Amino acid sequence: MKSKIFTPKVLLVGSIILFAAIMRLVPHYPNFTPVAAIALFGGAHLGKRWLSFLIPLTALFISDLIIGFHGFMLPVYASFILVVLLGNLLKNNIKIHTVAGASLAASTLFFLVTNFSVWLVAPYYPANFAGLMASYSAGLPFFYSGMLGDLFYSTVFFGGFYFIQQHVPVFKTQKA
Repeated sequence: MKSKIFTPKVLLVGSIILFAAIMRLVPHYPNFTPVAAIALFGGAHLGKRWLSFLIPLTALFISDLIIGFHGFMLPVYASFILVVLLGNLLKNNIKIHTVAGASLAASTLFFLVTNFSVWLVAPYYPANFAGLMASYSAGLPFFYSGMLGDLFYSTVFFGGFYFIQQHVPVFKTQKA
């Protein structure tokens, strides 16, 4: 009986995501990681909705087991769940400009959610508008490098997958 879950496309997309999770473990510039691109790519290319969440979030979790956890994991994972949903919206409209826009939106979403969470919970900033703005200002260097990482890795994943689809026809017609 042929498996409907482990299609060549699912195995390829899953392999790309696993590779990206491994890339989190090598030394890198702060926030220049493939994390948002993993979630965006998985959301866009894994046709079964539950797989589009399971594979990227599992890859992130496994790499976090090695890297270590911190007190802000909930907003981080919530951000990436939203990025998978953003990737789901790309599913039928994967073009250079939509991927670039979604990548920038993913970076911005992550920045807004995580810095808001730090401001809300941590004692680093006053509990007022000025404190919130200070939290966002302090995070700007990480936002910029995160945005560059998201754009770079989204280009590599989406572009690489497109290249493979053009040269290996089974991936063009495969449903994940």
